[in-house]
Amino acid sequence: MSSDSRTAHIKRWLTGIVAVPVLVLLLTAGPRWLFYALVCAVSIIGTAEYYTITAADDSRFVRWPVYFLLTLLFFSHFIHQIHITPAIIAIICFLPLAYYMFVSPDGDKGGTQAVGKIVTGPVYAALPLSLLLLIDLMPKGNLWILFLLVVVFTTDTGAFYFGRSFGKRKLYPAVSPGKTWAGAIGGTLSSILAGLVFLHLFSIGRRDWTLVVLILLLSVSAQIGDLAESMIKRNHGFKDSGSILPGHGGILDRIDGLLFSIPILYLYLIIFLL
Repeated sequence: MSSDSRTAHIKRWLTGIVAVPVLVLLLTAGPRWLFYALVCAVSIIGTAEYYTITAADDSRFVRWPVYFLLTLLFFSHFIHQIHITPAIIAIICFLPLAYYMFVSPDGDKGGTQAVGKIVTGPVYAALPLSLLLLIDLMPKGNLWILFLLVVVFTTDTGAFYFGRSFGKRKLYPAVSPGKTWAGAIGGTLSSILAGLVFLHLFSIGRRDWTLVVLILLLSVSAQIGDLAESMIKRNHGFKDSGSILPGHGGILDRIDGLLFSIPILYLYLIIFLL
């Protein structure tokens, strides 16, 4: 490992050492408004990073209304007025379309491409996180969120170390040349072990085969999410989505797998526990 890689690796661990206790505290003992505010901030920063990556420079007049609507979306969850969520999502989708209808009425295809970028940003980076708040409202929802974080982050860590130690055959070189099959398998096995240990320590649901399947799906979806974000960055010539997290890059670099796995957990809880 080069000195630069070693430094980045140390920064990665230091960031995790600081962030993990904060997340655990917010999920278990912290005020809910602070947790909601954190998730809202992460969603807005993630959406902003997506806009930067996709070079949606011409979206600057629409970005701030989108950020405001995202704030309104998370606030509606906080005050338990979830029934207005579809209206907010519809406005987020229609706002850029209406804007470009007036500024580019001649049918320039660049306008519709910009609309696609603007709408995809919050759908990709914010709506899954809003589901996280719906999970929080469920029985033992905070523990289910903690369980999700354990599975996803263990997948990422296990994939990194297994891939570095045993990885030879590339997983998907066209999208992410550094990822290997050994890393993917090692990350999945690590997540299953960590998830089962967590479920043994905390009684948050019935213990049957569905939980093993759930952990497997969460791990696989997290790795797909990681690859999807790598594809977005690679297509636009970016190495990291940002630099807000030392050793990790941007917000999207840290939550890419989480964005894909949150809907899986939400569906599981809706189908099997409610």
